[in-house]
Amino acid sequence: MTWLIFWIIIYLLVIIYLTTRHVKSTDLESYLVNNRKTKTFPLVATTLATFVGGGTSIGLMAMGYESGLAAVGIGIAYVIGFFILSRFAAKMNRLGRLESLYSFPQFLNTRYTSKDDPKFARAFSSAISGINIFIFFFLLSAQFVGMASLLKYAFDIGYISAAVISCLVVIAYTAFAGLSGVIITDLIQFIIIVIMIIIIFIPGIHADTNGLTKLSELPESFLNGSYYGWAFLIALPLFLSPSVLIRMDLWQRILAARDEKTAKRVSILSGLGMLPFYIIFPLVGMTLKLVLDETIEPKYVTYLFLERHSNEFILGFAVVGLMSALMSSGDSFLNLVAISSIKDFAGWRKQKSLSDKNHIHKEIRVAAIIFGIIALGMALALPKIVDLMVVGIATITIFVPITFLALIKNEVYKYRKIAIASIIGGFVVNLFFFTWGTISPDQFEPKSSFIPAFLVALIIVVIGYSIQNKNKVKVPAH
Repeated sequence: MTWLIFWIIIYLLVIIYLTTRHVKSTDLESYLVNNRKTKTFPLVATTLATFVGGGTSIGLMAMGYESGLAAVGIGIAYVIGFFILSRFAAKMNRLGRLESLYSFPQFLNTRYTSKDDPKFARAFSSAISGINIFIFFFLLSAQFVGMASLLKYAFDIGYISAAVISCLVVIAYTAFAGLSGVIITDLIQFIIIVIMIIIIFIPGIHADTNGLTKLSELPESFLNGSYYGWAFLIALPLFLSPSVLIRMDLWQRILAARDEKTAKRVSILSGLGMLPFYIIFPLVGMTLKLVLDETIEPKYVTYLFLERHSNEFILGFAVVGLMSALMSSGDSFLNLVAISSIKDFAGWRKQKSLSDKNHIHKEIRVAAIIFGIIALGMALALPKIVDLMVVGIATITIFVPITFLALIKNEVYKYRKIAIASIIGGFVVNLFFFTWGTISPDQFEPKSSFIPAFLVALIIVVIGYSIQNKNKVKVPAH
């Protein structure tokens, strides 16, 4: 306990120093996109910290304990996705500067809405931002579950108390710092995660599995990745990969890059740097599956592994490191949903309120507080970190068809009704199958709900696009 408190004090002092010295939260451009001047390394570090740190790392370890190498499929899908992103990153960065874009929903709003049709603009912006916020609630709640599971063991307190403390810490930091603060903490978190992998996770896995040879004792479905079914595994590279294009957190970072070359470079380096983490973290869970005599809740895998392979000094460092990584991912997601709720509901807002930067800044902070509390409620109602993580990262695939269309076509306003039908149709289908799978897991795997949802969203766009273009072909006169 003494060393744990020591590391907490060290971490807090570092964060307070960096944020008060480098974060200028009164500057809206800094708060939202770090003044669009961020260099390659900070952006790669903050991207990797978001994708492999915090709740994702704990979720992947929990997923490894629950299902084995199925989690590696997510990593492979993301690597492919980042190379897809590199194809469009320069254009995304350029459009952000030319059109003062701050987020992914704002990009879609500018493409599919018009001031001449305010009624549709309200409906479209509500659908885009509302569904995005709903999705990121799952990811934010996963951070709170991860933080609470660590605090519960580290300080021997109840899960509810630990979750409330986690929520308050994330809300306080997010409301103050914005994206510039997120990037600072992500740099620290990324370094800590790498250190932990080198001194704890890799040696621990090697020792407990006798150089990986004992992994053969696990069920076959753990080793071939088919625990959730082959459909889930095959769908990951096909459907999850393109979702990298429409991650709100990635758009924010691409928009924050100092130029187009940096944006493209960050996409490639992030993709290449991600896969090792998505292999090591599931192996932690698989290792604990081998060595534990009793069954535990997957969310507690991380702490038990750390405790098994650390002395008090190292354990304190590791727990605080993971807590800080969770906070980093948490403030990133909370920052995104707050910005989206205020800045992206373009169809609902008057031009005067959009131009008042101080007013917007204040509203974003209030939204961060409100949404943080709502996400806490989700973490208490659904404390399954694997479900929260997978549903959060997979449901977003329903935006892929209309985003891809907007990126390759200059004029897509004429397809606005097809676009809104696609995302609403995909969302309803996803919600139906996820609910069905949650109620009757023996009939449908809830983590695969994104598969029919993506297909429905894609089919609506393809058919609608074909019909609309066909109707515009004039029949030649005889």
